[in-house]
Amino acid sequence: MERRKFVKNTALALPLLSLSCSTTMSALKGKQDSQILKPPKLVEGDVVGLVAPGSFIKEKGLQKSVESIEKLGLKTYYTDRILNRHGYLGGSDNDRAADINHMFENENVQGIICARGGYGCNRILPSLDYELIKNNPKVLVGYSDITALNYALYAQAKLVSFHGPVGISTFNNYSVEYLKKVIMDDSKPTELRNSSENLKKAKPEYGVYTISPGIAEGELIGGNLSIAASLIGTSYDVDYTGKIIYLEDIGEEPYRIDRMLTELLLAGHLQKAAGIALGVFVDCEVDEDKPSFKDSFTLKEVLKDRLGNLGIPVIYGLSFGHIANKYTLPFGVKAKLDTRRESITLLEASVC
Repeated sequence: MERRKFVKNTALALPLLSLSCSTTMSALKGKQDSQILKPPKLVEGDVVGLVAPGSFIKEKGLQKSVESIEKLGLKTYYTDRILNRHGYLGGSDNDRAADINHMFENENVQGIICARGGYGCNRILPSLDYELIKNNPKVLVGYSDITALNYALYAQAKLVSFHGPVGISTFNNYSVEYLKKVIMDDSKPTELRNSSENLKKAKPEYGVYTISPGIAEGELIGGNLSIAASLIGTSYDVDYTGKIIYLEDIGEEPYRIDRMLTELLLAGHLQKAAGIALGVFVDCEVDEDKPSFKDSFTLKEVLKDRLGNLGIPVIYGLSFGHIANKYTLPFGVKAKLDTRRESITLLEASVC
């Protein structure tokens, strides 16, 4: 494969980057296992590995991913496995896990971006080599079902990863600006402000509203609500104590959102949080053509009922989730949630 040949020829240019975090990594290895690992930031010219850890991707989607990422000034690399298909999955569990392990192990790859999400990421969690990942920390970006990887990397390797665009996402100016700020810039602090374009949408789900006002600080964790709820009780779940939880979802009726939030409450997770930031829940209102219940709560009523009495700041409608204008959120970095400013501020760099 031509891209493989290209990457092999870039090896001589890589030691410089690997040294950028060498002091930090040496210090981390001597500390407790609880120490958070930050990956080296990406810089223009770096090689990014493309993987499909969940659902399969077609050639057209792959090429779109390559074009979008290369417009960031990054080079792309992928193996022959990326276009594999096994039912609705992007190849067998073993192949998808092997691709991720390969990208972390490959010294010629500086970062990893998931070409798409879709079901299947949770199936490969036991097959990832977390010791390998600890010893080769790299940026990994994706959202939706990629949330399973974000949770696992944090729970098993203490590695900061990123809830952000996948390869087939819309790489517009807004999304690209925040992606670069978070994974290609080690300065701090960084305030993530809502997209004004989202507020122009006619659908009520794009509106921003505060459920409980306030300011909170803590480590950011979260992602897709369905995936977060599915990991309860597994070794890939995380401690929610003192954390700012960010959640989003798509295509779930209000009673399903109710059920998943209730699962997190029954597990005692959300009661321990410092604050909750909700993104845009796309198509999560009642299906008017075929409603599951004759009488139903609205999404807003469910969110207020389940989250409004926790005594912590909670806000809905921030710019992340299954939407075109989305900012990138790190998993495991200290941040401040401010419901009045309708923003999240990263209090430390997400990369080193």
